Amino acid sequence: MPFLLFVVTSLLLLSGCSGKSPQTKQYANLTPYSPPLQQELSYKLHNKTPITLTIYEQYKKWVNTPYKYGGTTCYGIDCSSLVQQVYKDGFGLNIPRDTKHQAKIGTYVKKPEIKEGDLLLFKTGYSSRHSGVYLEAGNFLHTSTKHGVTISNLNNPYWREKYWQARRILNY
Repeated sequence: MPFLLFVVTSLLLLSGCSGKSPQTKQYANLTPYSPPLQQELSYKLHNKTPITLTIYEQYKKWVNTPYKYGGTTCYGIDCSSLVQQVYKDGFGLNIPRDTKHQAKIGTYVKKPEIKEGDLLLFKTGYSSRHSGVYLEAGNFLHTSTKHGVTISNLNNPYWREKYWQARRILNY
């Protein structure tokens, strides 16, 4: 009887150690998020300059990526990370990761003088900040907690009220 107990226990232990762990299987089949094509085409550029085309290409790359505080990937991204990625991947510029430091770079731009590629900053709460990249015609690229990566308009009452400042990062 002790021998049989030894064999059964050994078989259970050995079978428990074989194969891939559940965690490995869980992540083995992940693929980058790919948004529906119709969502990519929902925004039509009016002013096709090299800057707007670059920002629009970044939009197509990130569109519908969900918002995730602290996120930096296609599985979830926050506003300052998106802005950082747009400037890095689109224009080859390294800018700070957080809005607090992003608000100190480049040069201040008055609201009526905003141009394509300018960094937009918003005060969304007592100590909360939000950032985006100006595209054209009042529209800007950013990520929202509700819609993920999207394009919104500065004339929207919410964004008009929360607007704080613009910074010129690109030299053109």
